[in-house]
Amino acid sequence: MALTPQQNDDLVRTGPGTLMGDLLRRYWVPALHDWELPAPDCAPVRVQLLGEKLIAFKDTQGRLGLIDEFCAHRGVSLWFGRNEENGLRCPYHGWKYDFQGQCVDLPSELPESGMAQRIKMKSYPCIEHGGVIWTYMGPPELQPEPPGLEWTLVPGSQRFVSKRLQECNYLQAMEGGIDSSHVSFLHSGALKRDPLFTGSRGNLYNEHDKMPLFEVEEFEGGLLIGARRNADAGRYYWRITPWIMPWHTIIPPRAGHPLGAHVWVPIDDENCWAWSINYHPKRTLTDKEVSVMKNGAGIHVKYIPGTFIPLANKRNDYLMDRAGQKTGATYSGVEGIGMQDASLQESMGAIQDRTKENLVSTDNGIIMTRRALLKAAKANREGEPLPGLTQATQRVRSCSIELPTDQKYKDGARHGLFLELGTDPVSV
Repeated sequence: MALTPQQNDDLVRTGPGTLMGDLLRRYWVPALHDWELPAPDCAPVRVQLLGEKLIAFKDTQGRLGLIDEFCAHRGVSLWFGRNEENGLRCPYHGWKYDFQGQCVDLPSELPESGMAQRIKMKSYPCIEHGGVIWTYMGPPELQPEPPGLEWTLVPGSQRFVSKRLQECNYLQAMEGGIDSSHVSFLHSGALKRDPLFTGSRGNLYNEHDKMPLFEVEEFEGGLLIGARRNADAGRYYWRITPWIMPWHTIIPPRAGHPLGAHVWVPIDDENCWAWSINYHPKRTLTDKEVSVMKNGAGIHVKYIPGTFIPLANKRNDYLMDRAGQKTGATYSGVEGIGMQDASLQESMGAIQDRTKENLVSTDNGIIMTRRALLKAAKANREGEPLPGLTQATQRVRSCSIELPTDQKYKDGARHGLFLELGTDPVSV
């Protein structure tokens, strides 16, 4: 069943005071790579999250600040600010703010006036965790413990993290991440060539069975979305994608390759950050793996130099290769798994009109994810507990597995979904 206009609006609007915006602010939000603020007193960085324009900086003591971008005096962007002596100073009239947004110097006023003490800008707490700077934008008294996602807990040598601009609403990007049925079509060429996906017996199952059956199970942190395809005699091939509240997905692995994960974070209602992570729970990533990731293989992309904008983007028609599309080298004509997804998701428009959809059985994971988000948003408004806030409820892993046809994946694949840190993924 298609969504009503109100349901669609509730799901996609994420600014302050909106139903979904209030829910998303209850969770830690990935804001920056840790290397974007490399040292104390380095240059500040613009950050826009959930429709709010902010500025991030690291002060002289190494404390992280994320405050309103615009000076409380006359609205100058503090991106132009001087990061000096434990504060960010506006270059227009010299007003200075500490990492919590408190004005600590107002040169045009006498100290005894108390004016500086009365100026306090919006600010959000930040932590560095798993190579990422995270912020919490919700009610201070409800701040949860730091993220417990597995990729944030492994050593840096076992993890590669990238982010890219995606020019559409976060929800349609995230829904693509939990939709295993499109892999048999959109990514069919890439599965045969991409060095982070080749060699899996499951690739053959994806090719031969283009009509997967979906079974979705709830768990404490969100949903387990199982896609079942026919395998060898008497067995099914299952790819199980965890969706962890409110925007995390983990891609089922192939052969011995690293696990993949995404976080889909709204910049505003029409753009989002697509964070892409590869990690291995047990071993260091090889030089070759890191090299191809940096070069845009797997779920990563090539960039316009000096930006987070993909080299292939809507302004150049994603470097469409019609000849390659015709020969089957790339099913859609767009190179790279990341941009194959993004190009089609952006083609829906900045905000997809879900009232016009005609959903089928392979959309069960998407249907239940929408329901789960709306249910959680309602619970948040009513002051009830939310799923996926604790580290324990975030400790889940994807897996790909063959099981007998008479065995439910929630039982047969449990050992592959809830493994201890430092163990090999379960994959075929």
